[in-house]
Amino acid sequence: MASDPGGDAQRPVSAGNRALMKISFLIHTIYGIGGTIRTTLNLAEELAARHDVEIVSVFRHRDIPLFSIDPRITVVPLVDTRPTSPTCEKQHPDQLTPAAFFPRTEARHQEYSKLTDERVRAHYATSDADVVIGTRPGLVAYAAQFAPRGAVLIGQEHMTHHHHKPELREEIRPHLEALDAFVTVSEGDAEVWREQMRLPATRVLCIPNSVPAPMVAPSDQSGTTVVAAGRLSKEKQYDVLITAFAKVAEARPEWTLRICGWGPEKARLRARIDRLGLNNHVFLMGPRSPIEPEWAKGAIAASTSRHESFGMTLVESMRCGVPMVSTDCDYGPREIIKDGEDGLLVPVGDADAVAGALLALIDDEDLRRSMGQAALRNARRFDPAAIAAQYTDLFAELGAGRRAPAAAPGTSPGTGIGTSTSTGTGTAPPAGGGGSPEEQRADRGRADRGAGGFAPPRTPSPHPTAPSP
Repeated sequence: MASDPGGDAQRPVSAGNRALMKISFLIHTIYGIGGTIRTTLNLAEELAARHDVEIVSVFRHRDIPLFSIDPRITVVPLVDTRPTSPTCEKQHPDQLTPAAFFPRTEARHQEYSKLTDERVRAHYATSDADVVIGTRPGLVAYAAQFAPRGAVLIGQEHMTHHHHKPELREEIRPHLEALDAFVTVSEGDAEVWREQMRLPATRVLCIPNSVPAPMVAPSDQSGTTVVAAGRLSKEKQYDVLITAFAKVAEARPEWTLRICGWGPEKARLRARIDRLGLNNHVFLMGPRSPIEPEWAKGAIAASTSRHESFGMTLVESMRCGVPMVSTDCDYGPREIIKDGEDGLLVPVGDADAVAGALLALIDDEDLRRSMGQAALRNARRFDPAAIAAQYTDLFAELGAGRRAPAAAPGTSPGTGIGTSTSTGTGTAPPAGGGGSPEEQRADRGRADRGAGGFAPPRTPSPHPTAPSP
């Protein structure tokens, strides 16, 4: 039976159509909206065509996920935080007790607890996953401590090295050392991680995020609308875009700007629109899902971020045939946009440069159309099939799926909602007792785990870190 995206049903794999690997994504929540959720679903859906894929969502804060989830994917929520749910666990005594195994310097540390420690440990104590993927620093730490022995451990970096405080980078160092691979979404960020934190036994590499082909017809670039999308937050610098658009509206009053998204900066951006007299030119559209129809309505797309680890909106717009004007910020945009071919890059924070680039495309329809067609072609390299192939090659290189069948674990799964019902068929060799190189790598950082499945909290590594900028 297929999994219920609102629940935890386990999908069996028939002997005649056995999946090659079992892949487990560990995510903060799959029930919200955001770039990490979206790209996790894109990758999981593509992998589910050949593999047994589960998404372990630490928290479940609403009944139904905001994004649709492929029924081939098993969703496993661990802690129920729905306010109106009869099984809400916000006041569970263990949820009110601080976590011992989640990094103290992680931004979401206050949301994690003794209960999340136990639920994640219990889930993986009986898991037969071949690959476990942690999707944020604290969950990379969980994966390193609790993933089943012999599983290939992957950490994903959806932000950047510089985004994290030095204290967090040092706290998670032992867990990064326990990984088989640490995957960033830009080559620029991978280079920084390799330079700033030496992880000789962990492969550090870039695999970009994936964006599927849109279900709508691409833009013909003939309209008079500029589209932007993303969270209304300071790092997106929509104030720069609005200031730039004041110059555009003065020169080409028939053009409008639509900004899709929600966030804490909405009131401040509304005030700027009012102050500049742009009420008939700049529109705050609120969140839009799916976003593709909004991109397809545009003739030009714009992004004025201060920094972008990747730049999902850039690829989304390009897949809809819309040329992008973007700031040349670290790191994603310059690796996505071929400046002058499928979009234009401008300096960060320069409203005049943004306005100039927009007007260059507005005033040259042939250039706009040629860049739109190039964007459509060039963005195909981010198709989920291409990105999933890079991940499956990585899994194979790291030895995923080569474990011997294991005896059924003697421990029982946790009692929380969504605990996986899958069972193994044997136990892996004890720590230090041999096994393949990939099994020995996976034992790093977990060799001191006791019979209860917990490893004691790790202290920072004594060897030095290269200076942080």
